[in-house]
Amino acid sequence: MVKNAFALLFGYLMLGVTAAGTASAQECSGSITAEEALRAEDARYAAQTGNDFAAMEKLFGADLVYIHSSGAVDDKAAYIESMRSGSVKYRSMKRSNVKVRTYGCIAILTGDAHFDVTVKGEERSVQLRFHTVYAKRPGGVQFISWQATRA
Repeated sequence: MVKNAFALLFGYLMLGVTAAGTASAQECSGSITAEEALRAEDARYAAQTGNDFAAMEKLFGADLVYIHSSGAVDDKAAYIESMRSGSVKYRSMKRSNVKVRTYGCIAILTGDAHFDVTVKGEERSVQLRFHTVYAKRPGGVQFISWQATRA
């Protein structure tokens, strides 16, 4: 009996931990086009290479999950802070071979990228394969997910 009670309690605790770690999606607003997603990606690259933090705050969704090619994971606040602090500086961001797929208010971009970036004073030039996600929301198109691996 006690064993069953502990098992039940453990199950409820795990359910609570899992639910607490789940991000909720924000509302969508209409259908996104491939052109809108590509314009948003261009605006993101311009904001990052120009250290335009006000633009980043608007362009990046509150639910952003950014998975670096190193495997490190940032949320919106941590990702922007890495640039604001000077720890990370994107000098050049270029993409190629991009395919855009749209699903209602969501756009998924897949392609290749070449980024010149300074990380903690070390200059790097990285070739990437990426997957990024944009959502069309009442306030505009927002960047909500990125995952890259070195090519």
